[in-house]
Amino acid sequence: MEYRNNGKITSSNGGLYSILLDNEGTPLSGKTVVCRARGVFRHEKKSPLVGDSVGVVYDDSSFNEDMIPSPEGAGIVIDSINERYNELIRPPLANLDLMFVVMAAKRPEPSLFTADKLISICEFNKIEPVIVIGKSELDPERAESLAEVYRLAGFRVFVLSCFEGNGVEEFASYVKSALVGRTAAFAGLSGVGKSTLLNLVFPELKLSTGEVSRKTERGRHTTRKVELFQSCGGFIADTPGFSMLDFERFDFFSKEDLPETFREFDDCIGNCRYTKCTHTKEEGCAVLEKLREGRIAPSRHESFLALYDILKQKHSWDTK
Repeated sequence: MEYRNNGKITSSNGGLYSILLDNEGTPLSGKTVVCRARGVFRHEKKSPLVGDSVGVVYDDSSFNEDMIPSPEGAGIVIDSINERYNELIRPPLANLDLMFVVMAAKRPEPSLFTADKLISICEFNKIEPVIVIGKSELDPERAESLAEVYRLAGFRVFVLSCFEGNGVEEFASYVKSALVGRTAAFAGLSGVGKSTLLNLVFPELKLSTGEVSRKTERGRHTTRKVELFQSCGGFIADTPGFSMLDFERFDFFSKEDLPETFREFDDCIGNCRYTKCTHTKEEGCAVLEKLREGRIAPSRHESFLALYDILKQKHSWDTK
């Protein structure tokens, strides 16, 4: 007998997908199964992603008399991919609601441009960014100055120390309430303490953690793949470092879309002297005026300029 069930992809590895099936009254409802996807997706160039809601087809050969699914995925296949409301290239995730952008006050040195690239991608895809400044015990003043940059931009910001425990309880409370019915990811450069933080908030995960090299100030990639964990009525993802947000090679969005990915520009757009203002150097630019008044952090506008310079070099045929 053939059965159909919807489910959510929680991990993928070598063409095998782990899927948590919805409770729909079939023999394997509510269980996690492992399977492959139909070959048609390769021809359509639409591979399933972690976070996808998918349709699964299976038969009686897929489970034993105790309703235990086949560990090799025999008789089970992903038959359809339901419509996505967003999709990320790096980290490769679909249907994400929240992104916790984690950076360290020190070791490794924070890269605001890297963080701002990720934030812009989130904003474009309607993913709510939440900024987390960790390792505050290493440089409390730097931690607060970083926090102020993003508070000024209108983001929710948490400053904490996993080592001393400062701010962790408040952050954990927020995460657990915000997670209900949603999917959230933790992302940041390797070594900033994502897995350590996740282990404090969700100790049942028991994620591997690594050390930061004193010589290179780089962390080991303790997270090798994207994986969703079910908790607090939602899903959380630990992701590999996001150092490869390559705007030259990948089409995240165009330069015309860029201003809308900086939320502190919102009250300026449409109020510049020139209709086609690029917000880079024009006279009468409302963004530049707000910057001069100290209501936009210089580092944020510097990130905007750097992204604008990259995106203006891309031609329309690059996206075809």
